[in-house]
Amino acid sequence: MEKQAVLFHSLEGEKIYFKALRIEDVQEIHHYASDQEVSRFIGWNLMSTLEETRQFIEIMLKRESAGTHLYSSIVEKLTQAIIGTAIIFNFDQEANQAEIGYVLHKHHWDKGYGTEVVALISDFAFKSLNLHKLRAMEHANIGSARILEKNRYELEGRLKDHYFIEDKYYDALLFGKITNLET
Repeated sequence: MEKQAVLFHSLEGEKIYFKALRIEDVQEIHHYASDQEVSRFIGWNLMSTLEETRQFIEIMLKRESAGTHLYSSIVEKLTQAIIGTAIIFNFDQEANQAEIGYVLHKHHWDKGYGTEVVALISDFAFKSLNLHKLRAMEHANIGSARILEKNRYELEGRLKDHYFIEDKYYDALLFGKITNLET
């Protein structure tokens, strides 16, 4: 998985590129991890302090080292600022599939970055990891659902009260995409 992590950290699109997640970037990551509006969409609790964000980055780095997750910071080319995080996780070796996730700072919503992030993740997962299927779970985020649909993910179902975030339950919308070797 180490080789795949290096490749994942080097993906590049038109407006963004990925780079390895680093503790030194805690301040930039904290900007979106501590934003109430962003946190309600990402499936983890709000990061109230820099220390909480640093600890969460350490957890993410341990998961990546263990080979269970791939994480990358998303960098805007124009400003060189970290604007989000991209994730591939919940690998199922037998079924040859995994789940994707992504979070963007709210100042970078509705600018096409999310669509580009999902396209980069999907292309990498199908071509470099040779996965058969990718899954994504969304809750209360219509914009993210549209991003997945633009990338030809299909709505496969709904899990009632699946997420419990900040003392509130949310349904999960299940999206999936099966590889198309011709694309």
